[in-house]
Amino acid sequence: MSQLTTEEEQLYWKYWIEKKDPQAGDMLVKRYIPLVSFHVQRISVNLPKSVSRDDVRSLGMMGLFDALERFDPNRDLKFDTYASFRIRGAILDGLRKEDWLPRSVREKTKKIEVVVEKLEQKYMRKIGVTEIAHELNISEEEVYTVMNENFFANVLSMDENPQDQDDKEGPSHYIKDEMTLMPEERLLKEELYQELATVIATLNEKEQLVLQLFYKEEFTLTEIGKVMSLSTSRISQIHSRAIYKLRTILQNAMQ
Repeated sequence: MSQLTTEEEQLYWKYWIEKKDPQAGDMLVKRYIPLVSFHVQRISVNLPKSVSRDDVRSLGMMGLFDALERFDPNRDLKFDTYASFRIRGAILDGLRKEDWLPRSVREKTKKIEVVVEKLEQKYMRKIGVTEIAHELNISEEEVYTVMNENFFANVLSMDENPQDQDDKEGPSHYIKDEMTLMPEERLLKEELYQELATVIATLNEKEQLVLQLFYKEEFTLTEIGKVMSLSTSRISQIHSRAIYKLRTILQNAMQ
């Protein structure tokens, strides 16, 4: 993030909160722009290449501006946390309003689903990606990519709009405190973590390393590529394979 001393940032916040000073606002925006880049990177990894990253970034910037306008320093909430909520919410909300999944991807998804159903009925077992790719005469990477993009689109369409849950009256409008869990929620979360750990252990070494660096260490795909001496596109492929495998194994386990 932009280099400001603690004293400078506090002073800018004072000018912004008390006077809505434009220069203070500009400095705070510059200070937190890397937060936008972080969430754009996180979300874009699941989007098709046809979706403009500049458009996603613009949505994220709108979320940052919104966070700056709405932020109340008297609330027991750090701006980083609040801004992350607004930035991510603005991006997802913008994606929901647009049919960003290309028709070609939807058509390929339907073809894959038809082939899976046909082959499973024929062989009476779960069908692997290699068999799907061979049947459709496409690459395995294309199967991973198409199914992951379609899955993300479905999750996005089912997800509620977080932008509508803040700064309104009523018990349903708030930023949920993720640190506080009900006993049953904590138990379910622990069980999910255990299940996830078991599934991750079935992945190969490269896939496990990519997931760890991306989701735990919060490296970018480019940074992971440098660590593993692989291209960014290759890291993206490994990530897609890993996510597909995790989703498939977990879905089969819950059936």
